[in-house]
Amino acid sequence: MKKIGVLTGGGDCPGLNSAIRAVVVKAEEFGFEVVGIKYGWQGLINLDLESLNSEQVEEISSWGGTILGSSRTNPLKKEEDKKKVLENIKKLDLSCLVAIGGDDTLGVANKLHQEGVPAIGIPKTMDNDLFHTDYTFGFDSAVSVSLDALERLRDTAKSHRRVIVFEVMGRHTGWVALFTGLAGGADWILIPEVPVDLEEMCNHLKKIRERGKLYGLVVVSEGIELPQVKEKDKEVDAFGHIILKERGVGELVAKEVEEQTGFETRFAVIGHIQRGGAPTVFDRILATRCGIKAVELIKEGKFGKMTCLQGNEITAVDLELATSEQKKVPQKLYELARTFFK
Repeated sequence: MKKIGVLTGGGDCPGLNSAIRAVVVKAEEFGFEVVGIKYGWQGLINLDLESLNSEQVEEISSWGGTILGSSRTNPLKKEEDKKKVLENIKKLDLSCLVAIGGDDTLGVANKLHQEGVPAIGIPKTMDNDLFHTDYTFGFDSAVSVSLDALERLRDTAKSHRRVIVFEVMGRHTGWVALFTGLAGGADWILIPEVPVDLEEMCNHLKKIRERGKLYGLVVVSEGIELPQVKEKDKEVDAFGHIILKERGVGELVAKEVEEQTGFETRFAVIGHIQRGGAPTVFDRILATRCGIKAVELIKEGKFGKMTCLQGNEITAVDLELATSEQKKVPQKLYELARTFFK
């Protein structure tokens, strides 16, 4: 009997449990055993495991977070951790390791595959920045939460004739900020892919005030580059990424707006609220389809792949290719959003 190990790594997001459920149910259909690995790669280092069956997972599709837990552990950072992971995969006699995560988690899966570990990746990230998949699950849910928050901020901005700067998540890419701002009718959107021009933005906010709109909404991706932000001494995670909560770009942009325009300005940071809650229908279905495809790939003996959405089809690409670069917001899409900065 084939034995599949499944883990969820990196930041949590809605849809993870839908993917886990799909892997378990489809694996049972093929007669495979499924072992849940707790807390991401950390569970494979410490052998923190849980046997999974369809009865355990039949109701979890609507739950947020992940029943397996997660962590940002990088098992390749220390040689002894990497050695433990490789030894434990052999000890568990895993036929395949299914890693559900973003570029860091799937990057580790790709490197382990190159070491001879049969691995399959399932793309989840609320940042939507994985290459060669049109969407990652977690993104639609996160944007839906952000949009709801932006609509609420509009009410208070209008009531007090304020500008409100709304900071959303997005480390290297601006998908969340762009979709939130475009869908919510923001007056300006700042994303990492486009150089920040605060003077241009502030002039625009003055212009709309002159034509009678007495409030403003600015959506800011947390990963934007600002000259006021010095990165050298910032804390980093196990994968070397700066912990973005320390940057405070929303507050800095709000101060700049108030100084340049004289308008009363506030800022709001959605933070981890954006990660939680039940997944949207889109994310449940996408995660389910990706999970089923992963098990089908295992049955076919096609390892070193990441399941992905291309058009309306669930297909697969090499993990190497999927993790080779990040999917940035194209300039053309940002220009579409600028159509509404009037």
